[in-house]
Amino acid sequence: MQNKLACNAYSQNQLGVESPQKLVEMLYEGILKFCARAKVYIRNEDIEQRVYYIKRATAIFVELINGLDYEKGGDVAYYLAGLYTREIQLLALANLENNEARVDEVINVAKCLLEVWREVHSEKKQDLA
Repeated sequence: MQNKLACNAYSQNQLGVESPQKLVEMLYEGILKFCARAKVYIRNEDIEQRVYYIKRATAIFVELINGLDYEKGGDVAYYLAGLYTREIQLLALANLENNEARVDEVINVAKCLLEVWREVHSEKKQDLA
Protein backbone atom coordinates (compact mmCIF):
# COMPACT_ATOMS: atom_id res chain seq x y z
CA MET A 1 0.00 0.00 0.00
CA GLN A 2 2.74 2.45 0.98
CA ASN A 3 4.70 1.70 -2.21
CA LYS A 4 1.61 2.43 -4.31
CA LEU A 5 1.09 5.75 -2.53
CA ALA A 6 4.73 6.67 -2.89
CA CYS A 7 4.73 5.58 -6.54
CA ASN A 8 1.67 7.72 -7.24
CA ALA A 9 3.28 10.70 -5.52
CA TYR A 10 6.44 10.30 -7.60
CA SER A 11 4.42 9.88 -10.78
CA GLN A 12 2.43 13.01 -10.05
CA ASN A 13 5.69 14.88 -9.61
CA GLN A 14 6.74 13.70 -13.10
CA LEU A 15 9.82 11.81 -11.98
CA GLY A 16 9.10 9.09 -14.49
CA VAL A 17 8.46 6.20 -12.12
CA GLU A 18 6.61 3.69 -14.24
CA SER A 19 6.10 1.01 -11.59
CA PRO A 20 6.45 0.09 -7.93
CA GLN A 21 9.42 -2.05 -9.02
CA LYS A 22 11.19 1.04 -10.35
CA LEU A 23 10.37 2.90 -7.15
CA VAL A 24 12.07 0.24 -5.02
CA GLU A 25 15.11 0.42 -7.30
CA MET A 26 15.19 4.19 -6.81
CA LEU A 27 14.94 3.75 -3.04
CA TYR A 28 17.93 1.40 -3.00
CA GLU A 29 19.86 3.89 -5.14
CA GLY A 30 18.90 6.62 -2.68
CA ILE A 31 20.31 4.61 0.22
CA LEU A 32 23.58 4.24 -1.67
CA LYS A 33 23.72 7.94 -2.46
CA PHE A 34 22.94 9.07 1.09
CA CYS A 35 25.37 6.59 2.65
CA ALA A 36 28.15 7.74 0.34
CA ARG A 37 27.50 11.32 1.39
CA ALA A 38 27.38 10.34 5.06
CA LYS A 39 30.84 8.78 4.69
CA VAL A 40 32.21 12.04 3.29
CA TYR A 41 30.87 13.94 6.28
CA ILE A 42 32.17 11.34 8.72
CA ARG A 43 35.64 11.88 7.23
CA ASN A 44 35.20 15.66 7.38
CA GLU A 45 33.87 15.45 10.96
CA ASP A 46 30.79 17.45 9.95
CA ILE A 47 28.30 16.19 12.50
CA GLU A 48 25.29 18.08 11.19
CA GLN A 49 25.62 16.79 7.62
CA ARG A 50 26.52 13.28 8.79
CA VAL A 51 23.35 13.11 10.86
CA TYR A 52 21.29 14.55 8.00
CA TYR A 53 22.36 11.93 5.45
CA ILE A 54 22.20 9.01 7.89
CA LYS A 55 18.66 10.07 8.77
CA ARG A 56 17.73 10.17 5.08
CA ALA A 57 19.09 6.67 4.47
CA THR A 58 17.30 5.46 7.61
CA ALA A 59 14.04 6.98 6.41
CA ILE A 60 14.29 5.00 3.19
CA PHE A 61 14.74 1.75 5.10
CA VAL A 62 11.70 2.64 7.20
CA GLU A 63 9.71 3.25 4.03
CA LEU A 64 10.86 -0.08 2.62
CA ILE A 65 9.74 -1.84 5.81
CA ASN A 66 6.37 -0.09 5.67
CA GLY A 67 5.91 -1.19 2.07
CA LEU A 68 6.44 -4.90 2.68
CA ASP A 69 3.49 -7.16 1.93
CA TYR A 70 3.71 -10.01 4.41
CA GLU A 71 0.81 -11.91 2.86
CA LYS A 72 2.24 -12.03 -0.65
CA GLY A 73 5.89 -11.93 0.35
CA GLY A 74 5.76 -14.54 3.09
CA ASP A 75 9.16 -15.54 4.43
CA VAL A 76 10.97 -13.18 2.06
CA ALA A 77 9.07 -10.19 3.46
CA TYR A 78 9.91 -11.21 7.02
CA TYR A 79 13.55 -11.71 6.07
CA LEU A 80 13.70 -8.29 4.43
CA ALA A 81 12.07 -6.66 7.47
CA GLY A 82 14.80 -8.11 9.66
CA LEU A 83 17.52 -7.13 7.21
CA TYR A 84 16.24 -3.58 6.87
CA THR A 85 15.97 -3.29 10.65
CA ARG A 86 19.57 -4.42 11.01
CA GLU A 87 20.67 -1.81 8.48
CA ILE A 88 18.87 0.85 10.50
CA GLN A 89 20.75 -0.34 13.59
CA LEU A 90 24.07 -0.15 11.72
CA LEU A 91 23.29 3.39 10.59
CA ALA A 92 22.47 4.38 14.16
CA LEU A 93 25.78 2.91 15.32
CA ALA A 94 27.64 4.65 12.50
CA ASN A 95 26.13 7.91 13.62
CA LEU A 96 26.81 7.32 17.30
CA GLU A 97 30.38 6.12 16.78
CA ASN A 98 31.20 8.36 13.80
CA ASN A 99 32.16 5.07 12.14
CA GLU A 100 32.64 4.88 8.40
CA ALA A 101 33.01 1.07 8.47
CA ARG A 102 29.41 0.70 9.69
CA VAL A 103 28.22 2.76 6.73
CA ASP A 104 30.29 0.53 4.44
CA GLU A 105 28.40 -2.50 5.79
CA VAL A 106 25.12 -0.83 4.87
CA ILE A 107 26.43 0.10 1.44
CA ASN A 108 27.49 -3.49 0.76
CA VAL A 109 24.05 -4.81 1.68
CA ALA A 110 22.25 -2.10 -0.32
CA LYS A 111 24.41 -2.86 -3.38
CA CYS A 112 23.53 -6.54 -3.13
CA LEU A 113 19.84 -5.76 -2.70
CA LEU A 114 19.87 -3.45 -5.71
CA GLU A 115 21.72 -5.97 -7.87
CA VAL A 116 19.34 -8.81 -6.95
CA TRP A 117 16.30 -6.55 -7.39
CA ARG A 118 17.41 -5.56 -10.88
CA GLU A 119 18.21 -9.15 -11.80
CA VAL A 120 14.85 -10.50 -10.63
CA HIS A 121 12.91 -7.80 -12.42
CA SER A 122 14.88 -8.05 -15.65
CA GLU A 123 14.14 -11.79 -15.65
CA LYS A 124 10.44 -11.05 -15.16
CA LYS A 125 10.50 -8.65 -18.11
CA GLN A 126 12.19 -11.28 -20.27
CA ASP A 127 9.58 -13.87 -19.24
CA LEU A 128 6.81 -11.49 -20.30
CA ALA A 129 8.41 -10.82 -23.69
